[in-house]
Amino acid sequence: MSEEQMLRLKPDADGIAAAAAILHAGGLVSFPTETVYGLGADARSDTAVAGIYAAKGRPSFNPLIVHVASLEAAEDYCEFGLVARKLAHAFWPGALTLVLPLKAKSGVSKLVTAGLETVAVRVPDHPLARDLLAAFGGPVAAPSANPSGRISPTTAAHVIAGLEGVIDAVVDGGSCKVGVESTIVSCVGAPALLREGGIPAEALEACLGHPLLRGADPELPTAPGQLASHYAPQGKVRLNAPCANPGEILLGFGPVDASLNLSSSGDLTEAAANLFACLHQLDAMGANAIAVSPVPDHGMGRAINDRLRRAAAPRG
Repeated sequence: MSEEQMLRLKPDADGIAAAAAILHAGGLVSFPTETVYGLGADARSDTAVAGIYAAKGRPSFNPLIVHVASLEAAEDYCEFGLVARKLAHAFWPGALTLVLPLKAKSGVSKLVTAGLETVAVRVPDHPLARDLLAAFGGPVAAPSANPSGRISPTTAAHVIAGLEGVIDAVVDGGSCKVGVESTIVSCVGAPALLREGGIPAEALEACLGHPLLRGADPELPTAPGQLASHYAPQGKVRLNAPCANPGEILLGFGPVDASLNLSSSGDLTEAAANLFACLHQLDAMGANAIAVSPVPDHGMGRAINDRLRRAAAPRG
């Protein structure tokens, strides 16, 4: 695909209609959600889903999240038990992905589920995303719209920088308000936290009235976002740094003297919204070595630290 073929669609009825038409034709469209920009394709089409893996350079054993317009739509593709239904009613639409048993003859491509008998599904809380899903009228597989392992995009400009010339279009909906990906909970057996994200685990546990199980094998992902090295900028990342060493650029948190600051006031929600944008800025600055201030490990801080640990992990 040539760069001239990539469309930057407006966030209006014409843009949504054009994006839905591209999806119906088997193409790839990036669109905003409240978490990050997704790279969407028809979840029922092997060819379209294969295009996601090719565009991202994503390992085919890493499952994808299916985005749908409503709980009722999700029920067409997966089985809901009492726990899953309780979480869906409490947090959908929103930044929660549920891993559920896949229905027989669901029509979802095996490339979406990486051959597993489960599927990761969510209802996004963004008006453009929901308008697009309604206009398309089917399930949309949509990982983050970035090259695999790199920084997730929170603006259309981030998408274009990473994927220009390899996808069909991006719907420009401005900046994403949450800024980190969805929390993932498996509801196959006892509910288990698979990935920290846009909804703090404490809120989920309060809804259920008991703790979530924890622990997953990053070498055998059962849901998106579990690979050990992920969300990585170009430079090497050092965590929990009180200050920058010579040659490092400091990504700060709280009242520290830093080149960039996730939240100078120490607001974890603001920090989450700024995280990926700051990592993109560090790449643009040519940062070869990045020091990151300590971030409290509670609430949204857990999601931030999860992304930072993966960004700092050794790269294969």
